[in-house]
Amino acid sequence: MDRDTQAAELLVDAQWLGEHRGDPAVILIDTRAPADYWAGHLAGARHFDPFPFHHSDTGEAGLREFRGQLEWIFSALGIVPGATAVFYENDSGMRATRAAWMLEYAGHPGVRMLDGGLQCAGGAQLTTAVVAHAYAQFKAAPREEAIAGYPYIVERLGRPDVQIFDVRSDEEYFGERIRARRGGAIAGAIHRDWTHNLTPEGRFKPAAQLRAEFVALGLDPQNEVVPYCQGGYRSANAWVALRLAGYARVRNYLGSWGEWGNRDELPIDHPVRPGTTRA
Repeated sequence: MDRDTQAAELLVDAQWLGEHRGDPAVILIDTRAPADYWAGHLAGARHFDPFPFHHSDTGEAGLREFRGQLEWIFSALGIVPGATAVFYENDSGMRATRAAWMLEYAGHPGVRMLDGGLQCAGGAQLTTAVVAHAYAQFKAAPREEAIAGYPYIVERLGRPDVQIFDVRSDEEYFGERIRARRGGAIAGAIHRDWTHNLTPEGRFKPAAQLRAEFVALGLDPQNEVVPYCQGGYRSANAWVALRLAGYARVRNYLGSWGEWGNRDELPIDHPVRPGTTRA
């Protein structure tokens, strides 16, 4: 299956969910915080909160450790060959997209997300019951075209065919909220807050609308686009949105600003918010 087809099939809705309930090959994975999961989840859903699994070293050794971590996570979740894993949270936020990106990077072909999450699940009843599942021996087959580390970005800064996409908040981008040793942005990055990928209902915007908005920002569909945020979560949402919009070459920068902003040798810009002046 080519990547365009995979992108088109990445999202599922409440109707799809209803049609596939009870299918033993469909594995539901709730990516909300533990307290939310235990308060009520979709019947049969397994739990995985991606937030504790930060990874801010994207050198060779760091990525090797990350791949090993993925094998442990997806083995524990019982991801077996041929299974379709459907990730969800309350909306199409950064948790489900991060987990979906992780599994696709790890090489599993059956990755889906419930678009809009529980608030768009068609009134599905929640349960506190937990169904036991078997451990699997998940073996990663990494898709290197889905990930970027800092050495990869450094080698391509300034190239016209590679664009860096900062999806943090305005306050982070303009250095008003500093969450690393340095504030600022990766040199040359185009900026838009990741929340603009979603409708007010918490679904992804239609593909054509996303594409038009990204093109208006200056993101060329023929280029490779590398989104980043603070820790690779919000940028995973942008990775999904860009793929839905037909961008064929998208790499999520796993380390994001949590790595870049703490490495003094890496080049940064200090963008100035329109209407203000740098002190």
